[in-house]
Amino acid sequence: MSEKPREPSSRWTSVTPELWGGVECTVNRIGDQFFDQLERSGHASRLSDLDLFARLGITALRFPLLWERTAPDGLEQINWAWADEWLSRLQELSIRPIVGLVHHGSGPPSTSLIDPAFPEKLALFAQAVAIRYPWLDAYTPVNEPLTTARFSGLYGHWYPHGQDDVTFVRIQVNQCRAVALAMQAIRQVNPAAQLVQTEDLGQIFSTPALAYQATFENERRWLTFDLLCGRVNPEHPLWHYLTWAGLDEAELDWFLEHPCPPDILGVNYYLTSERFLDERLERYPSHLHGGNGQQAYADVEAVRVCEVGLVSPYPLLKTLWQRYQQPIALTEVHNGCTREEQMRWFVEMWQAAQQLCTEDGADIQAVTAWALLGTYDWNSLLTRYEDHYEPGVFDSRGRTPRPTALASLISQLARGRQPDHPVLDTPGWWARPQRLLYPAISPSHRLTKTSEVRASSRRTSPRPLLILGENGTLGSAFVRLCSPRGLAYHACTRAELDITHEAALSQVLDTVKPWAVVNAAGYVRVDCAEAEPEQCYQVNSLGPALLAEICAVRGIQLLTFSSDLVFDGQQASPYVESDDVAPLNVYGQSKAKAEECVLQAYAAALIVRTSAFFGPWDGHNFVTIALRTLADGHPFTAAEDVIVSPTYVPDLVHTCLDLLIDGESGLWHLANEGETTWVELARQVARSGGVSDRTIVPLPLAELKLPAPRPRYSVLGSERGRYLPALEQALECYFRDCL
Repeated sequence: MSEKPREPSSRWTSVTPELWGGVECTVNRIGDQFFDQLERSGHASRLSDLDLFARLGITALRFPLLWERTAPDGLEQINWAWADEWLSRLQELSIRPIVGLVHHGSGPPSTSLIDPAFPEKLALFAQAVAIRYPWLDAYTPVNEPLTTARFSGLYGHWYPHGQDDVTFVRIQVNQCRAVALAMQAIRQVNPAAQLVQTEDLGQIFSTPALAYQATFENERRWLTFDLLCGRVNPEHPLWHYLTWAGLDEAELDWFLEHPCPPDILGVNYYLTSERFLDERLERYPSHLHGGNGQQAYADVEAVRVCEVGLVSPYPLLKTLWQRYQQPIALTEVHNGCTREEQMRWFVEMWQAAQQLCTEDGADIQAVTAWALLGTYDWNSLLTRYEDHYEPGVFDSRGRTPRPTALASLISQLARGRQPDHPVLDTPGWWARPQRLLYPAISPSHRLTKTSEVRASSRRTSPRPLLILGENGTLGSAFVRLCSPRGLAYHACTRAELDITHEAALSQVLDTVKPWAVVNAAGYVRVDCAEAEPEQCYQVNSLGPALLAEICAVRGIQLLTFSSDLVFDGQQASPYVESDDVAPLNVYGQSKAKAEECVLQAYAAALIVRTSAFFGPWDGHNFVTIALRTLADGHPFTAAEDVIVSPTYVPDLVHTCLDLLIDGESGLWHLANEGETTWVELARQVARSGGVSDRTIVPLPLAELKLPAPRPRYSVLGSERGRYLPALEQALECYFRDCL
């Protein structure tokens, strides 16, 4: 038996999808440790975030009123203070909460996902929430039950770390029963309360030999919705599997007798959602190897191996609509990658939702900007605490969350405007040839090309970046890293373009028509500058000032670079952007002058101060020279009393590109977190490189007799936040990237 679908309220009826938002809020448990994303992002103590969200134009917010956070010690000691304040502010802002009670969690320490009483316990908490806030009318009692059951019961990633079908099935059924009981309890207080049930529904593809496994997993992906809708009966494809895995028929019959069909089907769709199964293990690295107990196979992202690109969500949403005929929302749209790829992904999801509305008459309620404040450690599926941060609509690494270009894009969509950022001219990496990491395969199923969905929205000629100083350390790095990010560029060497020549600059800008200019050209010989001050000032001061004037007239974004050598080293703590400059040498003076002139000519310019470059692609930086010299057993001299903050060039370039895309301006300090003397850096390089440090010769700065005076302390800190990883991590990347 099955309950007639509940009629959606008129508030949810829409022709064009609404824009919702959500904050990554998982409280996952590893052993006896709980990891709280709300604490890590700072949202748990920052009410002002809600005002930032409101300015985006979102109409609803997936709101984490989580059981583990609200009643960790039982309902007798429940603490409503946080929820009272946050929900009150949402009411004032006219943002509708969609309340989540468990988000990839397992409840307070007193219960677990395999606790037979878990459903009833969650229902009691849900009832308490409904009594406290009777006006709340949209709930997600348990987020992604199937995903959580797989990670907690089948793969062993999260508590209780099961790795068998029995545990998986028990967790899945417990969660779905908890959803139904929670909604029963809530509707006793508010009969109009709606269930917005989320799930990841990614499709599985395979070789012919593994078609049976793909068929099973493709049936399994519907299990959450099928259980709640009362569809799992003896004729259901998974009935025998579920009973084989230990469920009594009475447990399954309960769902037939107590259907709880979602009012809105929430789809959480990620680039990793589509998978390909292949028994030819030799084609893939060992960390992708797995199996089903009968056959070993690799489980790979489909986009990395299938000859035809990643499917658009359009076919998936269409299948979902045809299967259930219930309103749908894309409840999580997030991509943990570079800024432009996040924007491309969101636009494709938005256009797919619109396409289904207009071409198929489907009721697509909303597209949700997920991870408004970014996420932590999802690169390891929350199995390790490494502080790996992925920005979202806002970047929360500063004192206050900083809107990214994604925030502007979402605001435009919310107000009915078509985004037109230059980075959208190019398709995402998932639609470009570079996506293939393994031998291409044509599965028997046809995959719909992403380009079919949004090709018409792209320009035939992507608007480029103009990169000046192509042959230098920075310029060549920008050229190298723009390509994999799908950023069109036009690069000039110093020989091809003299940035001190106004007519030449104007001609290039008018011909190339860039949306932004990266000035990586410069006079970099610090000691030679003492004997060539005029030449140094021409290139480092006059050139950037002239470039700023020309870019200002044309409204072209500008990124240019400065140095830690604008400081005199008298401080004993890291220099921040607002500290006074007092350069000790000609080079530093030329950079300080450039900062002043550039910002005077063009307040919207972006100036990045950085320090002590090292990277894998040039042979002239301190780290590379030290490693080569020590490996050869030759003496290597380094200052023992000069403290700096070295900067890994790839980290610097990627962050600069993100900031440029975001439209940031003013002075920024970017260096890898940490400080070291030059001699200690050499020792660290020796240790990491596996060579002896016995030939390192530490000397005081004075004994090096360098022509240009240096500050003894020029470590860069920042008032804006720490945007580059720790120095130790940067060195690890250096040695990895050099291989």
